[in-house]
Amino acid sequence: MAEAGPAHPATPVTAGQLIQLVEHGLQLVGTGDREDLRKRLELALGRLRDPSIRIIVVGEFKQGKSKFINALVGAPACPVDDDVATSVPTVVRYGDPASAAILVPTSDADSGDDGAVDRQPIPVADLPAYVSEQGNPGNSKKLLAAEVCLPRRILAGGLVVIDSPGVGGLGSAHTLATLTALPTADAMLLVSDASQEYTEPELRFLRQAMRITPNVVGVLTKTDLYPDWRRVEEMDRSHLGNVAPGIPLFAVSSDLRLEAARLQDSELNEESGFPALVAHLRSGIVEGAQRLQGRSVSQDLLAVTENLRLSLQSELEALENPGGTPQMISELEAARAEADDLRKRTARWQVTLSDGISDLIADMEYDLRNRLRHIQREAEAAIDQEDPGPAWTDFSKWLEVSTAAAVSDTFVLTSERAQSLAGQVADHFAADEVPLPVMQVSHSADVLDPVDAMPGMDPGHVNPVQKVLIGMRGSYGGVLMFGLLTGIFGMALINPFSLGAGLLLGRKAYREDKEARLKRRQGEAKALVRRQLDDVTFQVGKQLKDRLRLVQRSIRDHFTEIADEHHRSLADSVSAAQKAANTYALEKDARIRDIKAELKKVDALHRSAQAVAAEVSGTMMPAGGPR
Repeated sequence: MAEAGPAHPATPVTAGQLIQLVEHGLQLVGTGDREDLRKRLELALGRLRDPSIRIIVVGEFKQGKSKFINALVGAPACPVDDDVATSVPTVVRYGDPASAAILVPTSDADSGDDGAVDRQPIPVADLPAYVSEQGNPGNSKKLLAAEVCLPRRILAGGLVVIDSPGVGGLGSAHTLATLTALPTADAMLLVSDASQEYTEPELRFLRQAMRITPNVVGVLTKTDLYPDWRRVEEMDRSHLGNVAPGIPLFAVSSDLRLEAARLQDSELNEESGFPALVAHLRSGIVEGAQRLQGRSVSQDLLAVTENLRLSLQSELEALENPGGTPQMISELEAARAEADDLRKRTARWQVTLSDGISDLIADMEYDLRNRLRHIQREAEAAIDQEDPGPAWTDFSKWLEVSTAAAVSDTFVLTSERAQSLAGQVADHFAADEVPLPVMQVSHSADVLDPVDAMPGMDPGHVNPVQKVLIGMRGSYGGVLMFGLLTGIFGMALINPFSLGAGLLLGRKAYREDKEARLKRRQGEAKALVRRQLDDVTFQVGKQLKDRLRLVQRSIRDHFTEIADEHHRSLADSVSAAQKAANTYALEKDARIRDIKAELKKVDALHRSAQAVAAEVSGTMMPAGGPR
């Protein structure tokens, strides 16, 4: 195979060129015993062969998300109607011919794979029966997602658009599911219509999302329906600036875009506002994701070539300079001993990881309890102010949404702290850049599943007959007492005085009974709130600890592999140098030629990787070989 030459920085590196570089690296690694380097390049190759750039579209209930996606791709990908709401995420990607499928979780008992997914094709026309709240209320069919493939040019480059359930009006579970999908997305589009400025739930969700993915774009829809949309746009820009500077906002009309596509009217299409949004997606999101991918692949190639070069260069020096071999072997042995220390439990990075996870578990458990305590105090204050019975349904919904928000806040914070801990562990390694592990700590879609729904409560309504009976029980003693007292003066037992006294005492008894019933309902409501929040603390706290233990194992395994890779390279270098010292003179010249030829290929691949890294970082690196 021809040697891989350096990629020219002036020409953007395509995914095909990166695939060629990685395949060349796999050939250099060969089928030998460096399975660690081969695995690293195979993972990089897998990422390159799946060029999907995922953009998730989020927003509150009935903000026009589905119609917006239809207008963006120029086809009816998502069901749209006045009484249709999305209940299942819908993935829109390129495919020819058009097709649809649903993704159903399966559990293979034989393989023990609980995360397997069964892809079941369905007619495109039947899609609303699976993804809408009307056809699949509350996702009662337990679908993971639906997938629609369309032959559209905007999707041909790997762009994947995801229509998510509403994060507001349809319940807290949708908010948690949307936050779960964000770490795997390259960007998020926050859709809000022009009827009003951003609501507090929208801004709260935006703050959470910004901590998971920095690529956020605001979209203001339905500008054709609201003449005052420019004022709303100005207020929304102000809100976005308060959350984070630099978040772009695009005002669009999906109806104008669809009408322009029908009439093939470019002027109407420009008026819809979509061309500016599409240009931003291509330049800011798609190209940015491609640069990140190029940077990641270039780092993998640089690491692999440096490991390969270390062994080859050590053997070459031992062959060309036999007198210096003992000293070189001694230096390599010392370096290998140092690398071996990284793999031991007593290494500093292991201590940092263990202590960090312990602190993180304690901090996150406190954070969750503290947030739920604030909700409990707020709930009890609301219960003390009025009768909870008549408003119990709305109160339960508020408690559910508030609890879900608190849980998602804790999991987002946990994700940030886990990434920070991984960075602290990485600092114990060499000065070279060390990749961080991928961790889905913020995955919170199912954390509230074990928690039972809020129990119902007596609304406290009293019908007229019950009111009369309560009043009669209170008035009986008054009538009898005052009737006997007035009987001394010769009056009948039932007289105006005894009836008046009975009426007053009956009214007083009704008020006291009403107050007693109110206090009883308030006490019962507080007990239900405490029991519900205790259940949330117990169930979510357990899952939070389990996630952090998985984080610990993920970080430990990731950096152990890095330490093993470094140790293996040094061990191979020592072995190669020792082998070279015992090589006969006749074999030496031939081996030197082979090593130099192999080094030439490794250096060429290393320079290509440097060129890719220089291009994606915007700086020109020196054209020399590896250090």
